Amino acid sequence: MEVSVHRRSFLIGLLSVVGVPLVAEAQHRNIPRVGVISAITRDAQLPWADGFREGLQALGYVDGQNITIEWRYADGRAERFHELAEDLARLKVDVIVPANQPAVEAAQRVTRTTPIVTILGGQDPVRRGFAASLARPGGSITGVWPQTPEVVAKRLQLLQEAIPKVSQMAVLWDPAFAGIQEIVRETEVAAKALGMQVQLVEARSPNEFETAFAAMTRQGAQAIFLPGSSMHYVHRARIAELAAKNHLAMGCFLREFAEAGCLMSYAPSIRDLWRRSATYVDKILKGAKPGDLPMEQPTKFELVINLKTAKALGLTIPQSLLLRADQVIQ
Repeated sequence: MEVSVHRRSFLIGLLSVVGVPLVAEAQHRNIPRVGVISAITRDAQLPWADGFREGLQALGYVDGQNITIEWRYADGRAERFHELAEDLARLKVDVIVPANQPAVEAAQRVTRTTPIVTILGGQDPVRRGFAASLARPGGSITGVWPQTPEVVAKRLQLLQEAIPKVSQMAVLWDPAFAGIQEIVRETEVAAKALGMQVQLVEARSPNEFETAFAAMTRQGAQAIFLPGSSMHYVHRARIAELAAKNHLAMGCFLREFAEAGCLMSYAPSIRDLWRRSATYVDKILKGAKPGDLPMEQPTKFELVINLKTAKALGLTIPQSLLLRADQVIQ
């Protein structure tokens, strides 16, 4: 009888020791896991990552406690999106959050079942086959899609207001960035409607920047429009430096470009879009299907004008335009 009691005690102790990690592992598996594909570097992503975490925290999620966020960084190299999406698929994350259209395409190639919530989805998701409609996407993709032909036209209109005499405009673009061709076409249409001649100049890597600027000046460009790409974002300071060196005003997509030296930018707050994406993640984790969640297009856009750049270029920005700016960089 005494042996039996000791044996029972030993078995109970053994089970308790073995059981603790098993319980911990089971609890870990129950914590939702969200995979994020960032187009840029870890450091550059930080302000936007904070917006995403703020949005999740407002909904009761704390990274490392009741949710796990798996960050993956392409470092401005669009060719890395596929391997990053594959990595997240292997981890069996509950939701994938790709930062832009090329990353969305990579995630969609890797998985047709994992819900995808995008931040900067590029142009018309219906025409590109990502959704049946904005109101009811119907598939595995939903999120925020801020680019429209009207927004592209508005950026050019604002640039023309800042520099009314511009008739020759160069478009510096990265052909390796998926979906950019459509934005470039819309830029050409909008520019011609405003009476501007368009010169398309490619730059697929930082090594091509100087050659691209030489081509612009040689062909008489008076200003630049930069539709943007992951690679251009990472190297935005260098692009702004070359624009200043060649005495060319530049209209850009995101405020971060204006902060780096671009003359002006017009876009929604990307930090707010990341914060908003947390709402989609929350709904999906609670059982909603992405195909039932309407895609959103932002209604609030920020106009940022870099007055320091304007002065360096000898430009006088109209007061009417300065008064409409959400931020003026002195």
